[in-house]
Amino acid sequence: MNVPPEGPGTEPDGATAVLGERLRTAPLHLRGRLPWSSNGTYLVEVGAGRPRSGGDRRASDLLAVYKPEAGERPLWDFPTGLWRREVAAYELSEHLGWRLVPPTVSRLGGPLGAGSVQLWVEADFEQHYFTILEDPDRHAALRRMALFDVVANNADRKAGHCLLGPDGRIWGIDHGVCFHRAPKLRTVIWDFAGEAIEPELIEDLTPLSRGEIPPGLEALLAEEEVGAVVHRALGLCRRRRYPAPTGDFPYPWPLI
Repeated sequence: MNVPPEGPGTEPDGATAVLGERLRTAPLHLRGRLPWSSNGTYLVEVGAGRPRSGGDRRASDLLAVYKPEAGERPLWDFPTGLWRREVAAYELSEHLGWRLVPPTVSRLGGPLGAGSVQLWVEADFEQHYFTILEDPDRHAALRRMALFDVVANNADRKAGHCLLGPDGRIWGIDHGVCFHRAPKLRTVIWDFAGEAIEPELIEDLTPLSRGEIPPGLEALLAEEEVGAVVHRALGLCRRRRYPAPTGDFPYPWPLI
């Protein structure tokens, strides 16, 4: 699969742009529903032809995760259309140059209607946040993930939502309950609480804290939610420290 290189970047490279266009426009073929998801989440094949029988696929085809609005269970605190938040998370990650979220696009005409389509990550699913944390060389990526979750107000960063790719890259997935205007941060990534935020990460956050929002974010989120993103980035830039757990429910459940 063509994926962007590990670490920060500023603009999508050509391969990533081509990949995004394929996710947006190529036919989607349902392969099956993914287990353990509270909402309807489907593995799809992205390609021009019909998938082969027996689960085989051509090397030229891509696999992706399709989350249609029709498969969402209603939530009391989030409006329908959680898939838009999946796309917004990708746009925010790219805008910051951190590239933590697999390429994710909107599809209004998917097999089950409007939803998000995200590149499938061929991860080592025995790995998760707590095992990845054991390697100090991966802490820089986890620190970016921690700050990303603060800015996005991630209400459900389970350990299993941190994937270790075959190239050693760390991906964050499942961002359907992000970007609420009220504080809802629930995450397992509290190991850096109270430590100083690295200057280069403050530099990455500064344009956002000044109101430079990702293009298209206003079409995906409510106006007050976009304003809250800027406010949270500003708070990090002012305090310059990783936040500590607050409130009665700072951790998701289950943890993994």
